[in-house]
Amino acid sequence: MTPATIPPPRLRIAVIGPGGIGSTFAFQLSRAGHDVTVVARGARLECLRRDRAIVTTTGEHAAVHVAEVLDTTVSWDLVLVTVLVSETDVLLPRLADCAADAIMFMFNTFQPLDHLRDAVGAHRTVFGFPAVVASIRDGRLESDILRRGVASTVSEKRWATVFSDAGIPAAAHPDMQSWLRTHAAFIVPVLLAGLSAHRSGHGVDRREATVLAHALREGLGLVRRLGNTVTPGPIGVLGRLPVPMIATLLWMATRIPAFIRTSSVAPPDEPAVLIDEMISLAPQDIPALRAVRPR
Repeated sequence: MTPATIPPPRLRIAVIGPGGIGSTFAFQLSRAGHDVTVVARGARLECLRRDRAIVTTTGEHAAVHVAEVLDTTVSWDLVLVTVLVSETDVLLPRLADCAADAIMFMFNTFQPLDHLRDAVGAHRTVFGFPAVVASIRDGRLESDILRRGVASTVSEKRWATVFSDAGIPAAAHPDMQSWLRTHAAFIVPVLLAGLSAHRSGHGVDRREATVLAHALREGLGLVRRLGNTVTPGPIGVLGRLPVPMIATLLWMATRIPAFIRTSSVAPPDEPAVLIDEMISLAPQDIPALRAVRPR
């Protein structure tokens, strides 16, 4: 067997939180030949126990093991945590005790990441963000893995390779704190624009687009004031454009059906949660973001 045909090693991977994102990764990693265990609760747990697989809305199956709690004695190659950031603290004691080689936290947050590293060990802590739009509908996975000009982002090249080989394009970034904060500051006004267009059935007007443009610039300014780098570079360029130009881009985006569709599947409370995180860390008031915070 030539080196080019040697199959990748079979990894033992646990996925905590098999909602849309976690289920997408579990599905793809299982299909790629890895030994995948999903840790779930409630109705999702019962559904997975019944099927013993991630099942898609199109009827495809990917076999997985199912557990109610993470087995801390297993030498997992990776534990992938895809629950909401607000749900991680209760998991930290068990994650700290587990025998995993790597623990990846994958979520959207503006919060500092140091407490997660401190809790489970900096040497094995990995961070990521999924370029995936997914949901669970009646126990079945509906998923769209974004592939054009965007990739899931992780802090270690090894896992970018593993995910890419499993059909989830991924890239490594060395400063995930800056990347995540930039993404949060960027995505809040973008999501709010898309959600507004979805609710109203038409694009945002010029006034609303201008208000959201101010929020975008203010959020990226906060990233810089906190000592982080606005990254990737194109977002930094966008954030320095005049407000009317940013407003025009938002106005145009909300007239694209695919943009509205993608925004509509985001958690409806996500913009408010991210804004609250920004407010809690802001060294001075951020009125533009306060003004757009959903009530």
